[in-house]
Amino acid sequence: MAPKTPSRIPPRLPLAPLSRSQPERPVAVLDVGTSKVSALIALIGGDSEPRVIGSGQKPCSGLKRGAVTDYEKAEMAIRGAMDQAERAAGIQMNSVVGGFAAGSMASMMASAEIDIAGANITPTDMVTLRQAGRAAIDPRGRTVVHALPALYTMDGLVGVESPLGLHADRLGMDIHVVTAETPAILNYGRAVGQAHLGVSALVASPLAASLAVLDAEERDIGVALIEIGAGITSIAVHKFGIAVGVATIPMGSVDITEDIAAAFATRRSGAERLKTFDGAAVATTRDQIEPVIIPPALEDGLSEPVKVPRAALVAVIRTRLGMLFGEIARALATLGFVGPQARRIVLTGGGADLRSIADYAGTYLGCNVRIGRPRGLIGLPQAQEGPAFATLAGLVLFAASDSGDIWHQQLAGQSNEPRRGLSGVIEKLWGSL
Repeated sequence: MAPKTPSRIPPRLPLAPLSRSQPERPVAVLDVGTSKVSALIALIGGDSEPRVIGSGQKPCSGLKRGAVTDYEKAEMAIRGAMDQAERAAGIQMNSVVGGFAAGSMASMMASAEIDIAGANITPTDMVTLRQAGRAAIDPRGRTVVHALPALYTMDGLVGVESPLGLHADRLGMDIHVVTAETPAILNYGRAVGQAHLGVSALVASPLAASLAVLDAEERDIGVALIEIGAGITSIAVHKFGIAVGVATIPMGSVDITEDIAAAFATRRSGAERLKTFDGAAVATTRDQIEPVIIPPALEDGLSEPVKVPRAALVAVIRTRLGMLFGEIARALATLGFVGPQARRIVLTGGGADLRSIADYAGTYLGCNVRIGRPRGLIGLPQAQEGPAFATLAGLVLFAASDSGDIWHQQLAGQSNEPRRGLSGVIEKLWGSL
């Protein structure tokens, strides 16, 4: 089979929505991260939740900050993870649904409005509105990853969930648009293509993770998902049951590891073990007297390990967490996640495995914080039930649903309706919060 490496990525058609009466079909998903590549093959459709039939994982050193920097290393990791999943499932897949968080991924809002003239709103009107909404999107030289209807308005009434069949003079729609830098997406597509796979859909990682760890009430009341990956931290803000803002921060758990390695003059591998087994985000009184052993940087038989109080390790970790959560707080404010109802945070990603990080985040951000672990799948391997695999599980749930994306459908018609900035719809959504 020849590698699928197009010179450009065409607009992607969303996966066909599945009805409960349709038979199961296999889907492959791929989470290509800074430190690892994970794959799942699952059966979706039918009358039950998606069912995992194969999984794979390989360490990866071909990415930095979520972006491909070495095709060969990225390809080897992708190929290895998919091979493991295919062998377990007993089938070979030609394409994947891929998670993506690189390319300075960010949100913008577009809006469109059409004249109904007092009549009842028909399916044709909804198609016309979607056409106008697509025409209103200006990616400004970037690539559109998602364009999801966020709000419907009727004659100025905000927050209409289902306008079909109602009467109105004017029907409007705000669209949450997620974009990323085009070169980062092309590099991702090439790395996957060199592994002899096509990309059937590209999904913003924080939106995928949200599907796996958030419940309907959280999305309705208001919640921010914070996914702390190895090289990048992604944020997705939800309100009224929909995603209304996405942001990324080029910092993650690998920065904690490198800080530990630098502070105690040890190797990265030793620093990673220290962070995993001895590290914490909150110090205890015992940490002042309990020692941790720092392995030497050189394994020459001459250098000896040293002991330091665990509190010294925690202090290094907290310094980096202060920098990271400072950036997170600024991103949340920019996305409009402020006010008395903006008090729910869900942490996920590999960085969420750090001991007591939920307590630290709750104190720093002044919010109620919990750790999000993936759910909604049958047969998810125990090794992939932790927060580090929320995006992977969410990609399967994305493939099993209809996202309602209006950009990756070929719609006829154009509209010159003006666009509106992100702050306008955020003000609508959060109102007096």
